Formats: sequence, C-alpha cells, structure tokens
Amino acid sequence: IRLPKPGQACPWTGLSRSKMNELILPCAANDGKPPVQSVSLRNKGSLRGTRLVVYESLISFLKTKLNENENAAKTGDAMRRVSTW
Repeated sequence: IRLPKPGQACPWTGLSRSKMNELILPCAANDGKPPVQSVSLRNKGSLRGTRLVVYESLISFLKTKLNENENAAKTGDAMRRVSTW
C-alpha cells in the first residue's frame, strides 16, 4: 500500500504518515531496524520513486502488538501495555 499523503491517515490502519515512516524506515525510534517491510519502486536514473508498504508485514506487526498488549492486560502488567512503538 502507498503511504498516506501528509496530514492524512492510512485508510486501512488509521496510522499517520510519520508513524508509518517510523515503522518502515531505519531510524532511532526502531534502532535502525524497521519492523515493517517496504519497497521503493523507481526507474533507473530517477531521483524519486514510490515507496510501498507490504500490507501483510504491516498487519502482522500490528497483530503482534495487539497480542502483546492483550497478554500484558491478562497478567496485569500495566507498564507493558504502554506501547512505545
């Protein structure tokens, strides 16, 4: 899927463009290891291209976070429920 336009949310997840960028690009927020796969499509010699997020990877990441939060809620560990992703 394409990144949402600046100021808009992803129609499938509700995530902002900046949050999706944190998930797909190496940065300090993810210790340089993006948890969600993406691919950049560009023609040879072009400076710009289109970055696409792998939908299955994004949904899998969100399901993992949801399961972590549910498990933390069951054990009563309030600190684990607070997500820093």
